[in-house]
Amino acid sequence: MEMTGAEILVRCLQEEKVEHLFGYPGGAVLYIYDEIFKQKQVKHILVRHEQAAVHAADAYARCSEKVGVCLVTSGPGVTNAVTGIATAYMDSIPMVILSGQVPTHAIGLDAFQECDTVGITRPCVKHNFLVKDVKDLAVTIKKAFHLAKSGRPGPVLVDVPKDITVARCKFDYPEQVTMRSYNPIVKGHSGQIRKAVQMILTAERPMVYTGGGVILANASDQLNELVDLLGYPCTNTLMGLGAYKATDKKFLGMPGMHGTYECNMAMQHCDVLIAIGARFDDRVIGNPKHFAQNPRKIIHVDIDPSSISKRVKVDVPIVGDVKEVLIDLLAQLKEAMSAGQKPAEKPLATWWKQIEDWRSLNCLAYKTSTEFIKPQAVVEAVWRITKGEAFVTSDVGQHQMWAAQYYKFDKPRRWINSGGLGTMGVGLPYAMGVKFVHPEADAVCITGEASIQMCIQELSTCQQYRLPIKIVNLNNRYLGMVRQWQEIEYGSRYSESYMESLPDFVKLAESYGHVGMKIEKPADVEPALKEALAMKDRLVFMDFITDQSENVWPMVQAGKGLTDMLLGAEDL
Repeated sequence: MEMTGAEILVRCLQEEKVEHLFGYPGGAVLYIYDEIFKQKQVKHILVRHEQAAVHAADAYARCSEKVGVCLVTSGPGVTNAVTGIATAYMDSIPMVILSGQVPTHAIGLDAFQECDTVGITRPCVKHNFLVKDVKDLAVTIKKAFHLAKSGRPGPVLVDVPKDITVARCKFDYPEQVTMRSYNPIVKGHSGQIRKAVQMILTAERPMVYTGGGVILANASDQLNELVDLLGYPCTNTLMGLGAYKATDKKFLGMPGMHGTYECNMAMQHCDVLIAIGARFDDRVIGNPKHFAQNPRKIIHVDIDPSSISKRVKVDVPIVGDVKEVLIDLLAQLKEAMSAGQKPAEKPLATWWKQIEDWRSLNCLAYKTSTEFIKPQAVVEAVWRITKGEAFVTSDVGQHQMWAAQYYKFDKPRRWINSGGLGTMGVGLPYAMGVKFVHPEADAVCITGEASIQMCIQELSTCQQYRLPIKIVNLNNRYLGMVRQWQEIEYGSRYSESYMESLPDFVKLAESYGHVGMKIEKPADVEPALKEALAMKDRLVFMDFITDQSENVWPMVQAGKGLTDMLLGAEDL
């Protein structure tokens, strides 16, 4: 039986077991929306802006093991989606973006709502397709899902002209696809793993450094087993938080620009660095020349060969799926240890003593106040009250760093934030994506008064779908991170970083049908959070009026070395 392209596209989504599709309709995709209307298997979520559709699909993938899917129309629909696509691309999130396009005969003629979707998105997708024949549609969708979730994951876009959605052909959805030029390596080289084992067991000052690749590979269990077996110190990057349990003493906190003193010092002074699913990002290691000053051996495990030795030269590269490599690494380690090879006890004890000396500095301590709400205290209270079980989304800025520093994540896929691109406005649509995967769990969006306004229209979506998200707005009336940099680097010249004419967030939340709360006293922080989290069926917007002068410490300034840390205002 022949089907239209629109019918085929929807059937493909059903075959991929897509449960939720985030989108916004428009002329080029109306045949697709008509077919969505006729079925119930794929539930469409109507957002209020295409950027939010992509962000919500992004978070849907981050907090599950599924591919996020969104649907936008041509022209401005696509261009509105680009920020979300680039966000997912930078963080290697598996996602399929379906975009409408003007009819094939009109492409290149400046038709209404036409843009060069393939050209515009090429730099920020793993791959993209323009479907020119309805017979190619089903296999193209299959390829898109295969590419999005295999190898190093990423967003894949499929551009579908309107005439393709009405053209007819027989439906045949392949069970598998092979692409001659695309064969990601899954198994790590056994010889390289053997070298790594020897290096790991002879280390005197070892350090385990892990990133988002561990979470994307669902390798958290193997990582925890590895660190606990060896007794070595461990760090998770911003994207990797929760991969190793943050409440364990072996966890040294986050590394990098706003990482802990003990972690950054250990990263710099270790003799063997075991890098797993991390990319030596500029926000993590600071200046590469400074990082390379200390002699050390580096083992680097990553699915993407182009990430290895890209910024830092490594000694033992292992290309492969992080989970598969860790399984093989653990097996070889256990074999070597049972044969009598053990980590060097005395040097390791000395190393741990040094780390504890660094840790005793208590770099995350902050001055408490009975007059002003400290943002750090709000995050700590959220962690205590939710018992570390919440799914926490954040926007980008000071509040993001405080959430990363003070909420102790013991499980993977609980921390949903924009790492690589640093996109403001993601927090609320991220929380929406989380609630569609985990409707019974607490979803807490930690945001700031500047970030939340970038996608605040999604409060309407939350009302339509009854999403009881808890919004923690750390309101300091500033573009906080911009103000901090201006204070430190630009002589306290606060150019355009003060947020004037803020809305009454309580009234705004109420106008959308939600609960609004304004909290101005430190003593009211915990009671307000408990009251809000007890409202299981309502979205609650908590506007915490926080100390305007508070900065994120420690801090490594741009261009400086990893150990050139400012620990507080006294270091300025």
